[in-house]
Amino acid sequence: MKRTVTHLADGRELIYYDERDDASRDAVDQRELPPPPAASEMRHDPILDEWVAIAAHRQSRIYHPPSDQCPLCPSTPDWQSEIPAGEYDVVVFENRFPSFSHRVGPEQGDILPGLVPTRPGAGRCEVVCFTSDHNASFASLSTARVRTVMEAWADRTADLSTRDDVEQIFCFENRGTEIGVTLSHPHGQIYAYPFVTPRTRQMLASARAYKKGNLFADVLAAEQADGSRVVARNAHWTAFVPAVARWPFEVHLYPHRQVADIPALGVAERDAFAPIYLEVLRRLDGMFGLQMPYISAWHQAPVRVDRDLAYLHLQLFSTRRTATKLKHLAGSESGMGVFVNDVRPEHAAEMLRGVQL
Repeated sequence: MKRTVTHLADGRELIYYDERDDASRDAVDQRELPPPPAASEMRHDPILDEWVAIAAHRQSRIYHPPSDQCPLCPSTPDWQSEIPAGEYDVVVFENRFPSFSHRVGPEQGDILPGLVPTRPGAGRCEVVCFTSDHNASFASLSTARVRTVMEAWADRTADLSTRDDVEQIFCFENRGTEIGVTLSHPHGQIYAYPFVTPRTRQMLASARAYKKGNLFADVLAAEQADGSRVVARNAHWTAFVPAVARWPFEVHLYPHRQVADIPALGVAERDAFAPIYLEVLRRLDGMFGLQMPYISAWHQAPVRVDRDLAYLHLQLFSTRRTATKLKHLAGSESGMGVFVNDVRPEHAAEMLRGVQL
């Protein structure tokens, strides 16, 4: 893989990940762009002990542009996008409308002195373009391309982990308008948070309180032994619907070896990921004969704390519960954080295994 670092017209970093060594990446961004916005403001909720980012500049981000004005497609003589090159394999660049950024402005005073402290929303947000093909999807990628994407995730995780203002790296993909996606070009994102997220803190607290071994490893072993919710498996990964699935169709992918993050995966584990993940995605798309909306979320260890407790895994879930119905986060889920799942996890796994590929 060839890695080429360049910069866009407003100074944001862009990195090409190419599958051939002779790729030329000398195209220059010819646009006239305003300076990138300053970092957002973070406010600490004293009741929930959580940080909330206030990023008002994101109200002006690009929203469902026509396909010939897609900012993630390669540039052409008639349209200058976020990628200056006329073609590419995988590209990562700084988000133009970031929730977190190293471009920190002056600090603001506390909103409620003594109760709600504020901090600059330091960190970084990046966009990961999986392919230059606007009409593709992750499920349609080749195993070789998925391997390139994995190398990009690993490279960015390792690089962002060296930053003093970053505590956790989150690689994810949102797909489908039902999820709230505003750009249809196949892409994901990377958030480098300046704190450990609430979900991760809760997971690690449970792992710390578990005294029988490693909680994640024991859950994986139990799911493998039971088998009723296993969707796919190979020498290095197991994909299963968790017994406590919150979403109608939810699959977790675990490596068989405990590692803290994507960079810690070995060559064989990285090679084995693409076939099983593509199988799961294609089973999801085959459920109802349409592209399933989903969120694909990598759970990685924090950069500096509890790395011995964490266990890298991927959570994939869809908001669709039937061909014509969606799962909405209504009163119980949104108000109280208590999920009610309309599909038994065992039945969801059976349905996924039954899809003809």
